[in-house]
Amino acid sequence: MAKFSYIGRNAQGGKVEGSLDAASSDAAAGILQSQQLIPIRIDEVVETESNHIDLKQFLPKPKITLNDLSMLCRQMYALTRSGMPIVSAINGLAETSKNERLAEVLRSISSELVTGMALATAMRKHQDVFSHIFISMIHVGESTGRLDDAFKKLVDHIELERKTRSRIKQAMRYPMTVVIAITAAMFIINLFVIPQFSKVFTKLGADLPVPTQILMATSEFSVNYWWLILGILTLSIVSFRRYIKTDDGELWWDRVKLKLPLMGKIFEKVALSRFARSFAMMSESGVPILQGLNIIKSSIGNRYISNAIDGMRIGIERGDSLARTSAASGMFSPLILQMIAVGEETGSVDKLLHDVADFYEEEVDYDLGTLSQAVEPILLVFMGIMVVVLALGVFLPMWELSSAMKR
Repeated sequence: MAKFSYIGRNAQGGKVEGSLDAASSDAAAGILQSQQLIPIRIDEVVETESNHIDLKQFLPKPKITLNDLSMLCRQMYALTRSGMPIVSAINGLAETSKNERLAEVLRSISSELVTGMALATAMRKHQDVFSHIFISMIHVGESTGRLDDAFKKLVDHIELERKTRSRIKQAMRYPMTVVIAITAAMFIINLFVIPQFSKVFTKLGADLPVPTQILMATSEFSVNYWWLILGILTLSIVSFRRYIKTDDGELWWDRVKLKLPLMGKIFEKVALSRFARSFAMMSESGVPILQGLNIIKSSIGNRYISNAIDGMRIGIERGDSLARTSAASGMFSPLILQMIAVGEETGSVDKLLHDVADFYEEEVDYDLGTLSQAVEPILLVFMGIMVVVLALGVFLPMWELSSAMKR
C-alpha cells in the first residue's frame, strides 16, 4: 500500500488537494472518481529517511473488537440503505475510524473494490478480522442485492455474541477474584509469615506438631527454590497453550471444557445457542442447508461440537433429514429435537431455530444467574480448609510455647 498526493476538481469545479493510500496510481484515480472528484494530478509520496524514530511501529496494533465490528456494520447498514456507493462508504469510514488497524483494513478493501473485486472476496483476505459467517452473509447480500439487510443481520449477530461473552465474564469475575486473593494470601503467608514463626519455634526448641512441620517444610522449599517453582509453572502454561493450539490439543481441550463442573453445561449451551441462531440466520438468507452447516461449523468456537455439526452435514448429504441427523449427533435434548422436527415438517426451520436459540439463551441466563450461588459454597469450603490448615500449623504450637519457655 503506497501513499499518493492528488490535485483534483469537485463537481462544482473547485480545486481539491489531499492524500490517500492506494495500491497504485490507477487505484487512487478510481477512489477519487468514486468520491465524485476529477483527478488532475496524482503523485506517489516518497518517504525520505529521517532520524526521527516513530515509537508506534514498535507497539502492537490495537485489536479489532466486537464493538468495532458492530459499529462498522451499523454504519454500513445506514450508508448502503441510503444508496451511497460502497467504495465511498468504506473510504469515509476508514477516514473516521478511531481504530488504526480497522482503518488500514478498510483502505485495503477499498483498493480491492476499485479493481472490480467483490466485497466478500476482499473481506476474505482479512479472515483474521472477519469471521466465516460475516463473509458468507456479505456474499449472500451481494448476490441477492440486499447488502443492507445483510449488515442489519450481522449487527444482531455481533451484538448477541458480545452480550454472551460479557455475561460469562461478569459471572466469572467474582470467583476468579476470590481465587486470586486466596492464592496471593497463601503466597505471602508461605514466604514471609511462616519463616518468622519457624525461627521462634526453632529457638525455643519446642516439639512441633506434624501440620506445623509440613507448613515449615513447604515454606522453606518455596523460599529456597522459588525460581524452580516459577520456571515449572511458566513452562507448564506455555506448553499447555501451545498444545491446545494444535488440532489434537484443541479437540481435547474443547471436549474437556464441556465436562467442567458448573461451567461445562454453560459452555455447551452457549455453543448450541450460537449454532441455532447462526443456522437460522443462514436459512433466512437463502443459504442451502449443507453450505450453511459447512460455514457454521468453523464459527461455533468449540471444535468438539463442530465435529458433531460436520457429522450432521454428512448425514444430510446421504439423504437423512435434519431432525434425524440432529438426534444422531447427541447434542440436543428431546424437546429441542421435537421443535426441529416440527419446523422441518412445516417448512419453518428458520423460525423454529430462532426459538431454539432463545430457549438456550434463557437457559444460559438462568445458569449464569445461579453460578455465583453455586460457587460461593465451594469457595467457602476451600477458604475454611485453608484457615484450618493455617490454624493447626501456626497457632497450635502457640499453645505449647508456655511449656517450652519453662523448659
